Parts: sequence; C-alpha cells; structure tokens
Amino acid sequence: MPANSSRTAGRHFLQIPGPTPVPDRILRAMDMPVLDHRGPEFQRLGRRVLENIKGVFKTRSHVFIYPASGTGAWEAALTNVLSPGDKVLMFETGHFATLWKNMAIKLGIEPIFIESDWRTGAVPEELEKKLREDKNHEIKAVCVVHNETSTGCVSPIGAIRKMIDSTGHPALYLVDTISSLASIDYRHDEWGVDVTVSGSQKGLMLPPGLSFNAVSDKALKASKTSKLPKLFWSWEEMITPNSNGFFPYTPGTNLLYGLDAAIDMLNEEGLDNVFARHDRHAEATRRAVRAWGLEILCRVPEHYSSSLTAVMMPAGHNADQFRNRTLDAFDISLGAGLTKLTGTVFRIGHLGDTNDLTILGALSGVEMGLDLAGVPHKKGGVAAAMEYFTEKAKVLKAA
Repeated sequence: MPANSSRTAGRHFLQIPGPTPVPDRILRAMDMPVLDHRGPEFQRLGRRVLENIKGVFKTRSHVFIYPASGTGAWEAALTNVLSPGDKVLMFETGHFATLWKNMAIKLGIEPIFIESDWRTGAVPEELEKKLREDKNHEIKAVCVVHNETSTGCVSPIGAIRKMIDSTGHPALYLVDTISSLASIDYRHDEWGVDVTVSGSQKGLMLPPGLSFNAVSDKALKASKTSKLPKLFWSWEEMITPNSNGFFPYTPGTNLLYGLDAAIDMLNEEGLDNVFARHDRHAEATRRAVRAWGLEILCRVPEHYSSSLTAVMMPAGHNADQFRNRTLDAFDISLGAGLTKLTGTVFRIGHLGDTNDLTILGALSGVEMGLDLAGVPHKKGGVAAAMEYFTEKAKVLKAA
C-alpha cells in the first residue's frame, strides 16, 4: 500500500447491476484445494451442479456450463443453432441487445434489428409484424434480452412466446437472462424458450467466470444441422462428458464449488421468496427516485426491472461526475450509463444477496451524493423507501 494512502473503514457498497457482492458462504465454498477434474470427487460435484442448476432455470432439459463470461454464452447460443447467412430477429432494448446483434453480424448471421429508444423492453406486436411478413420462414431465431442491464427494462418473455405461437412461425426462441436469472421470475420450459443464456456474476451471487446455456430438445435438434464453426462452445462435445458429471476440457472447478453453494442458498430461501425480495427492493428504489423528483429511464411500468433501476440526470448535469463524487465521499459504486446513455444515466443495482437495510444504505449514499454534486432534487427519497419497507414488514409479519 502506498505511504500516502489510507484505509477506508467498513464495507464498500457495490451497487452496480453486476458483478454483485459475493456472500461469505460462497467465498468459503470456493476456498478449496483444486480437484482432479477427472476424479470421483469432482464427478460428484459435477453431477450435482449440472442437475441442480436446472431448477434455477425452471427446466428439465440440458443446462451447459462454460468457464466464460456471458458473452461466451451468447456465442454458444448462436453458433450451436444457426448457419452462415441465417436471419435472426432482435429488438434494440439497449446496449447489451446491441452487442448481441453486433456479435451475430461478426459470426456471419444477418440480424433484423427493431430499433427503439431504449426506454422499454421488447414489444411483442413489433416482433409479430416482422414474423408475419416472413412468409418464407427465413428468420431462424428470435433473440430477446429478458432484463436489459443498461436500461432497467424487462421484456415480456411469456407474452412473446405466445405471440410466436400465434403466428405459426417455426423460429427458435433465444433469451438472455444474464441480469435476471435468480433475480426475476423466469421459466425456461413453461415459456417455451429454446436457448436461455446466463452468467454467474449477478443473481447467482458468484464472481464472473461461469456462463450457461439452457437448451430445449428443439434447439438440440437444430444443433445437428448448424453450420457455424464451433468446438469450445459445442453442445455435442459437452453432452457425453456431462452425462457422467465431467466436462470436455478443464472446467472452472472452484467456481463450481461456489455454484453448488449458491444453488443451496437460493433453494433454502425459496425462489419465489428470492423474486419477492428483489421486487420489494426495486419498488423501494423507484419510490426513492420519484421522491427525489428524478425520472426513471424505463417509461413502461409493466417493464420495470427488479434487478436495477436506471435514473435519468436533470439536463445540464453529468451522471459520471455525480457517480465519481459519490464514490469518493461515501465509498459506493453506482452503474454508469453505457454508449448512448453515457453521462445521462446512472444505475442503482439491487440484485443478488442483499436486504432492506443494504438498500437503505445505498439509497442514503445516492441522496447525499446528489446533494454534494449539486444535482437538483427533493429531499425524502430515503424516507419514502423506509416507509415502504416498514409497511411491507407489517404485512409480512401479519401473514
């Protein structure tokens, strides 16, 4: 440590929408000697996590686990079911939907990209129009981001499935749940999703480094005729080793120990309780934002995210300057606005292993930071959140 530096007491408030703080229980689970990834002890671990992760996706189908970030899971989803020149239908929900589109282009896929103002989730009616126009079924997949991490907007995945079915279109359905899995209710099987993409560093409460593809039988069948090159991402390479608890290459052994503990923690709390907790924290945050007189980026209440809230800055004020001032003063990290939202939006993450008091602490930091940075606002955002939490606690106690 440099001689002129000083220690900051207490815990850092990591309130970005991922990576999220890793609970001590998971850190301790990962603090193990590295195993022989071909041996019987690892085999027991592999079988356990490969089976139990299915419950988090709400699927009975295969879930493939990669030692990679969510970007790797995107690539795995596309390369396993598509061929060069295939068309895919995508909706511009924000920065990450745009990145997925850009990846598709680089892989030789042709995206049909429905543009938007980044203030809603995907709109089923607009997707429906494109599918009905596709008389020759040239569109091979519909790709949707469930929770757009850059904007705090959620897409109605179940409603989009019903829309696809109503058109009779045979397109595959690919969904990104990187910032929604284990935070917002998600149902791979019930909603008829063919490939669900996710990552470890958000609702699963792990460090970055694991990514996932939950895969339907329809998607597995499509992978047999896919012509895009793949080896590391190949589901076919994974199926046989996975059936015995192993992987075709060296897996993220210690992260899998952590995943084992994370699944146990989610099941002990109960997924419905996990979702209700995230809903509560999101609503408290939105009430605080409204009390401050600031505007929530997502303009459709039905699309509000329970993982994060993106807040628009008043005209003439820079979100990054506010974030930096708040970090320096109160040791809290808030999410930045990305690409065309740079400087105009900050994001409050309220996902992962958190509780009411943690959220109140974070909102206190934001409210004090607004004052320090000279951002026009009203007082009372934290008080509004406190009042909401108190009323919810009374209801929960009575139940």
